[in-house]
Amino acid sequence: MSGKPESAIGRACHNRLLWRCRRGLLELDLVLEHFVVRHFDTLSAQQQEQFLILLDLPDNELLDMITGKIETKDEFRPLLDLLIAA
Repeated sequence: MSGKPESAIGRACHNRLLWRCRRGLLELDLVLEHFVVRHFDTLSAQQQEQFLILLDLPDNELLDMITGKIETKDEFRPLLDLLIAA
């Protein structure tokens, strides 16, 4: 699987998602964009929604969650583990 959607609608949604992954912190940009390209399409609908919720967080808070500097809700831990592994 290439990680790229085939339909025009799928490509447009994928491109919007990649745009949302562009943040104020280069480290976060790299992690999020790599994850979306390689893994987003393989996530369950619930995991995709959780990822979108994470994208609404401030940059520093999200980076701290990914790096384990702050505790996270248990519901996000599996997704964050996937982000870290990606």
